[in-house]
Amino acid sequence: MASNAAVPEAEEKHDFADFVIVGVTALALAFTTLFLCIMPLASFAGGRDFVVFWATGQQLAHHASPYDADAMMRTERAAGFAPEVGVLYMRNPPWGLPLAFPLGFVGWQAGALLWSLALLACQMFSVRILWRMHGRPRSCLHWLGVSFAPALLCLLMGQTSLFALLGYVLFLDLHRRRPFLAGASLWLCAMKPQLFLPVAMVMLAWILLSKSYRLLAGVASAMAASCAAAYCIDPGAWTGYARMMRTAGIENARIPCLSVALRFWLAPQAIWLTYLPVALACAWALGYFWLRRHTWDWMKNGSLLLLVSLLTAPYSWVYDDCLAIPALLQGAYSTRSRILLAVLAFASVGMSAELLLGIKIPTFFFLWTTPVWLAWYLLAAKIMGMRPGRIEAQAAEAQESVA
Repeated sequence: MASNAAVPEAEEKHDFADFVIVGVTALALAFTTLFLCIMPLASFAGGRDFVVFWATGQQLAHHASPYDADAMMRTERAAGFAPEVGVLYMRNPPWGLPLAFPLGFVGWQAGALLWSLALLACQMFSVRILWRMHGRPRSCLHWLGVSFAPALLCLLMGQTSLFALLGYVLFLDLHRRRPFLAGASLWLCAMKPQLFLPVAMVMLAWILLSKSYRLLAGVASAMAASCAAAYCIDPGAWTGYARMMRTAGIENARIPCLSVALRFWLAPQAIWLTYLPVALACAWALGYFWLRRHTWDWMKNGSLLLLVSLLTAPYSWVYDDCLAIPALLQGAYSTRSRILLAVLAFASVGMSAELLLGIKIPTFFFLWTTPVWLAWYLLAAKIMGMRPGRIEAQAAEAQESVA
């Protein structure tokens, strides 16, 4: 009788924990949605990164170079960029120009609304796919992905990281049954190639070992089509991009990621230090894959790989952490610790509050974010007794116990 009485009590605690998680995450999402609704009408809307993509589209639509400093500066100022900001460029590789091209045919306010809706759709669709891939659980844990603070920041700034998230989630969903489409979806990940370097190394090795050549054909076809489209839109795009990357002074920017912080702390002039963490991560990733090559599962083994890729990226901002959503949801669906889930929810909401309230935060303060998501995932795996390399065995045991 005592054991039967304990079951409702445990369920009540879980229900209360779920209520807390939904409450705090829904609050963050509600505030972000409100900001997105008033953003096109607000005076501070011109401070969003979206303006750079809109200005790029304007240049392309008028058959002008998106790397023309004077023209870009005039367009960005007209949309509200402050003079002290300086000229900014779309730093995504030229194969991403077709993504910004349609923005050249609308005003910046209409463009901001459409761009925000597209990003929001990417986030919602990605979370729904992940929810379906995990067996459509009845829990409310998908709210952790919907209201994840870096994703909300990506929405507010109008950045392209959520496009990359959708591309990676589509790959996870399609790589077994639609390999060509899975490969084509990786074009969206190529919008932010610096975030996927260890993942790309392992993916190439996996393609060769598994002979997934249809997936490779999908990647090649999508990249060839986007490069051809970029050339038709702007034949001088690659030349202008190379010149911009040489002269924009990106190497002097204090970007809040581990690689840049390491260089500034040890030897600011040693540019090679920026690439040391990702080089070590690539070597580790190949070893990690090789030990699991016969049982490799992208949904399970790829979670740790993607988090390490984000941690060691040579160039990333806090909104790029939205790519951690697949790994964090996988950990959330696996762990039974409501305390651990609440910690993730409150960490995300606390970060959202700082951003939405306009609290002035030093740039390097955000160095904590990616290590925290990685540590949380490892702790979730450890609590469930599923070290990253043994997740498959844990899943098989769970299925046998249910049967």
